[in-house]
Amino acid sequence: MNIGFIAHDAKKKLMQNFCIAYRGILAKHDLYATGTTGRLIEEATNLNVHQYIAGHLGGVQQLASQIEHNEIDLVIFMRDPLTQKDHEVDITDIMSLCDSYNIPLATNVATGELLIRALDRGDLDWRELYK
Repeated sequence: MNIGFIAHDAKKKLMQNFCIAYRGILAKHDLYATGTTGRLIEEATNLNVHQYIAGHLGGVQQLASQIEHNEIDLVIFMRDPLTQKDHEVDITDIMSLCDSYNIPLATNVATGELLIRALDRGDLDWRELYK
């Protein structure tokens, strides 16, 4: 499965720790991430991550395009809800697209853990029917 990762600046360390914790599961899948987040995940886990450009420079839009083309099966988005972002419209687009295209979306660690464990159990295999 193809998994997309996005993390706001205040949540990047949390994303690294999340990916370290679930490295064994993530290693079985194709990983995509916005620029800095992807680099940090690679450095922390030694996993191969397909990297878009930085999120605020268009990386979020690149991920959105893959969602629209049914090329992403799951999105882990560590949001910082306390800080307003200049590219908030792009962030809202990702959430709307996930809703529109039935892409499971986690916006915090608790939901991320549930989705990654479900992925490992095969609970998200239904996504293959959409391809």
